[in-house]
Amino acid sequence: MKHARAFHKTFLPAAVISVLVIVFGAVGFFVRGINFGLDYRPGLIEEIRIAPTVMRVTYSGAAQVTLDVAPLQATLVISGSGAENETRVFRFADYTTVAALAAALNDVDGVSALVTDHGDAPAVSLFTSSRDSNQLTAVPYALYASGIIAVSVDDIRGALSPIESMFVQQLGTESEARYQIRVAHDTDEATNESAEAAVLSLLAESYGADNVVVIRSDFIRSSYSRTIALQSYLLLAATVGLIWLYAAFRFHWDFALGAIIALMHDAGVMMTFIIWTQMEFTTMTVAALLTIVGYSINATIVILDRIRYMMPLMNAKTFTELVDRALTDTLSRSIITTVTTLFAVLALYLFTEGSSKDFAGALIVGLMSGLYSSLFISSGFISLTRMHWKPEYGIHHSLKTKTGVLTLSGGPAR
Repeated sequence: MKHARAFHKTFLPAAVISVLVIVFGAVGFFVRGINFGLDYRPGLIEEIRIAPTVMRVTYSGAAQVTLDVAPLQATLVISGSGAENETRVFRFADYTTVAALAAALNDVDGVSALVTDHGDAPAVSLFTSSRDSNQLTAVPYALYASGIIAVSVDDIRGALSPIESMFVQQLGTESEARYQIRVAHDTDEATNESAEAAVLSLLAESYGADNVVVIRSDFIRSSYSRTIALQSYLLLAATVGLIWLYAAFRFHWDFALGAIIALMHDAGVMMTFIIWTQMEFTTMTVAALLTIVGYSINATIVILDRIRYMMPLMNAKTFTELVDRALTDTLSRSIITTVTTLFAVLALYLFTEGSSKDFAGALIVGLMSGLYSSLFISSGFISLTRMHWKPEYGIHHSLKTKTGVLTLSGGPAR
């Protein structure tokens, strides 16, 4: 059996270093604050598409006529006084192009469909803006076709670069791409309207006003953003609480408390890193915190289980001897597991950008902190609570060998 390393000599210096790091983070919280991302700030959320207007539809009759455009068909609903209530369905399998659909709509009394461009575009590419009412009137109702104007998410970001606190995400494939734009600002409604106007103005400069289609527009108020933040804190607290219950049931109260202190230590170290680097605190950051909580408790449980296993077997006079032996036996496993995980996280950090890069950066700090806390923080706390531990009983086995007798004895199971 290899000689046990004296880990217990590093418990006090490690605790001092950890306290200083967490205090440094607390100072940063009051000095610099947390750089909350758009997920936790009030602001505008707008979803847009860049596509040309290919058809304009009007109606001049006395009835009420609505036009719904779905992925596979267009539906014309005619109702009201002086008209026969009817629903006409134009399946894109039958009317394959924009021009063919326009010709079919023109056969309806009072309906006028004018193809403005790209009459040969597939009818299945048609869509409408959510800002326009689908009830046909003398005011033209615009239909747009996707997949004609080539735009990338980087192009949208470049067009909106003058706006601060802005985030753009692509939704869907390139041919059906939609772009979610988030702009953080104050809670004033006028600010929301000015932000929306600024977004549409910049996009119109780059792509033309007729080619910017608003699919959805929402505004997150400060009360809702505070609710999201509160839910994130409660989620983290609930996770830690459930882990404590499991560890207390599986081991002992001081083992469980040591594991929780290690988890809180890791969260504190990660928050210190996030605060002083001013990394955006987003839902991805919460995901990183929860990932490290799960990863760190796994490493800590392995060590705690080894300590419990050694208690009835090892002839130890003090509890620190048990801890040193358990840490020595599990050291290779702890290091190898962390290092191999770091390889994957480092690749994610080096070859990604934006929120994914921040996620990986937080994970790197959390992984190293998790290894450190499992070895020194949780073990050090348990050693402190059991500094007066004495063996109460033992299991003695005399193994006769050619060289002598090996006796194993130990203390209590808890």
